Order: sequence, then structure tokens, then C-alpha cells
Amino acid sequence: QVQLVESGGGLVQAGGSLRLSCAASGRAFSNYAMGWFRQASGKEREFVGGISWGGTGTYYSDSVKGRFTISRDNAKNTAYLQMNSLKPEDTSVYYCAVGFVGGAQPGGYLYWGQGTQVTVSS
Repeated sequence: QVQLVESGGGLVQAGGSLRLSCAASGRAFSNYAMGWFRQASGKEREFVGGISWGGTGTYYSDSVKGRFTISRDNAKNTAYLQMNSLKPEDTSVYYCAVGFVGGAQPGGYLYWGQGTQVTVSS
């Protein structure tokens, strides 16, 4: 069992930046691939990006590529989502998740955080 807690969400103006954190406890965080997803009100959950268990491989959705960066510090059991050049359409609840498979589909992840709200004003 892994418990995940996201933090760092909030209200930011368009063009601004936020850094989300995902703190893990329980089983070894470093054993898992890690992903970030988001879900806007009334919409389906959307893949944002992912990172391999060792942190050497990252991949992103086209909608955030070049603006968002995922990293992880396995020694601190924490992952990060650095979000730059934020747009109003980035407004969502952001979730972190871990799993052995990873990838862009929610089914590749076993454990999920509770989410943190990000609101980007125009």
C-alpha cells in the first residue's frame, strides 16, 4: 500500500507558474512509475505526464509538453510537477499516481492521491 498526498495547488494568473508536490508513504516509492493526471469539472480524467521509477525517462501529453516538467526524488519519496506558462485551460484538479506499469492510461496505476486544485485566471 502506498499513500500519496498532493500539495502546491492554488490560484495563479495566466502565464504564471506553480510547482505541485506528491509525497509518498508506505511501500518503496522508488519501485513504481509515477504519473500526473488532471480532471476539469465535467470532463474525463486526462493524462498530463509520467516518469519512470528511476527518474531517467519522462513523457508528456501534447497539451503540456514544453511547459510542464516532472521530476522525482526517491530519497525523499516525493515527485514534482513544475508548471510554467500556465493557461486558463490548465484549470483542473491534479492527481498523482503510482504503479508498476505507468503510461498514459489510468489503468496503469495502482495508487492515487486525493488531488489538488489548480485554478488559472485569465
